[in-house]
Amino acid sequence: MHEKPTVLNKTVVAQSRLFRIESLDLEFSNGQQRNYERLARGNSGGAVLVVPLFDDDTVLLIREYAAGTHRYELGLPKGKIDAGESFMEAANRELKEEIGFGAKDLHHLSSFSLAPAYLEHMTEIIIARDLYQEKLPGDEPEELEVVPWKLDNIASLVASGECSEARSIAALFLTLEFLKTT
Repeated sequence: MHEKPTVLNKTVVAQSRLFRIESLDLEFSNGQQRNYERLARGNSGGAVLVVPLFDDDTVLLIREYAAGTHRYELGLPKGKIDAGESFMEAANRELKEEIGFGAKDLHHLSSFSLAPAYLEHMTEIIIARDLYQEKLPGDEPEELEVVPWKLDNIASLVASGECSEARSIAALFLTLEFLKTT
């Protein structure tokens, strides 16, 4: 395994309410020096993305506005992990806020990075089963539409163009594989 480079200097080059861009001066084990920029993790403990299984054949998706693409997207419930909260607690809270269900059975499936060369951020992927109704107020500006989707029809979801988020797509396909082994 390679030795991690030494951080010679780290400075914040830009910051907003949501993002912080850091410049890293690095020295590699062979003496080479380079400058990298990354989008640094904020004050939260990361994020969760939850695969809520209504039953073994049906996942509950949400339709919500995505500012990055300026359109409504179908995807999985997700959100940041609040200070002092475990990722399992965050997953259950996000379910209650976004789809009006909690889960008695939560399983950590994987951890994802979107672009590890540029983003410090990680997302914990959680499967939620044995759902029960419970609604918490969320921070969304409008009520989210909950859309049941058959798991054996995930390819058509991707083909529809309504779901383009790589984390949701990967988590759904990983869930299909997980369910084959349980």
